[in-house]
Amino acid sequence: MANAFDPDRSGAVNPRDAALLGRRRQHLGAAYRLFYREPVHLVRGEGVRLFDPDGNAYLDAYNNVACVGHSHPHVVRAMTEQAQTLNTHTRYLTDGIVEYAERLLALFPPTLSQLTLTCTGSEANDLAYRMACTVTGGTGVVVTDHAYHGVTTAIAQMSPSLGLGVADHVRTVPPPDPHERRGPAGAVLAADVRASVADLVAQGIQPAMLLLDTIFSSDGVLPDPRSALQEAVGEFRRAGGLFVADEVQAGFARLGPAMWGFERHGLTAELAPDLVTLGKPMGNGYPMAGVVSRADIAAEFGARTRYFNTFGGNPVACAVGSAVLDVIEQEHLREHVADVGKHLAAGLRDLSSGQEALGDVRADGLFVGVDLQRDGEPAPDLADAVVNGLRDRRVLVSTSGPHEDVLKIRPPLVFQRSDADQLLEALEDTLGEVAGAERRES
Repeated sequence: MANAFDPDRSGAVNPRDAALLGRRRQHLGAAYRLFYREPVHLVRGEGVRLFDPDGNAYLDAYNNVACVGHSHPHVVRAMTEQAQTLNTHTRYLTDGIVEYAERLLALFPPTLSQLTLTCTGSEANDLAYRMACTVTGGTGVVVTDHAYHGVTTAIAQMSPSLGLGVADHVRTVPPPDPHERRGPAGAVLAADVRASVADLVAQGIQPAMLLLDTIFSSDGVLPDPRSALQEAVGEFRRAGGLFVADEVQAGFARLGPAMWGFERHGLTAELAPDLVTLGKPMGNGYPMAGVVSRADIAAEFGARTRYFNTFGGNPVACAVGSAVLDVIEQEHLREHVADVGKHLAAGLRDLSSGQEALGDVRADGLFVGVDLQRDGEPAPDLADAVVNGLRDRRVLVSTSGPHEDVLKIRPPLVFQRSDADQLLEALEDTLGEVAGAERRES
């Protein structure tokens, strides 16, 4: 995480926050990390803004979790009312989980007709892997070079972006190249998947799961070309494996007007995913995730094993999930995201035309990646400076990509054109400041 807080620089933090940092270090595990050179101390959120103890507002252009906005009144009301009424687990007969499943599954192709609920995206991907292994009899997995899919032991071994390496039964392939420097992106990805499958089989490992984040967010946010997945999915299926679309970041109207990232790739008919994993925005911050699957896969998995998740699918989660769908529908967020996303992308491209530091702008809906470069080469130090300069202007973004040189812009879906304009103005000011600092140092 290029823009992470450095505890050795904590002298720059105000005394109140320094005291809190000291208590945090004393009582929380060392694996926790904080964003930004100077951490942001938050006490409240509303819509697309987060507030510090002094009442300063930060424009949130990063948090996918609170997809319909921080503390959305309709979602909070649904959570509160259900918590005051009943909250238990799925081994009792309750209305909410059935009603939510019916409503959510109506947003998927008819082949995807079963829902199993978990609490986190990591759990969802872990469950999808168990289902794929059960149905195929294999264990082999193919992911992209810098993918992130979660933190369970099994899924961390399929998440090369964590820097821990991958398991022996996992193969990695380059993500689709929007510039198609190796040839047509779909054909190249298919050839790479074919080679990975052949390598797995040569090692006596049966392919089980092709796991792809449909916006390739950790690989640097790569929405195009839109047809890149079709041939690769076909290759993997011919080898007896299943295609799992990881929609934890791309799903729930993030790429509006598409509800799901796989829809963009022409995979809603015969090439629809076998399994879809969901998380983060599903509960607008309430821990909620799940796996959507074909009926035959769910039936075979259920016949061979039992699955129970104490908190997955509890009545409060289902009430919250339904409220999130309410907001997406009632506030017309799919159309809104498409409109504001185009406005933001156009503004970023206009800005990049006059800024040598800005390279590619890759965007779909309200998911944007912007390359930071120096002499045409990745510039992670520049990206770090820009992210922290934006933080100083109270605009929150982060970085992505194998070099951490890509600005990752992913605001709540209720982001407005005026919010996009604020981000653009802050980015232009920050780039000017960073360029000036570099000139003084040279």
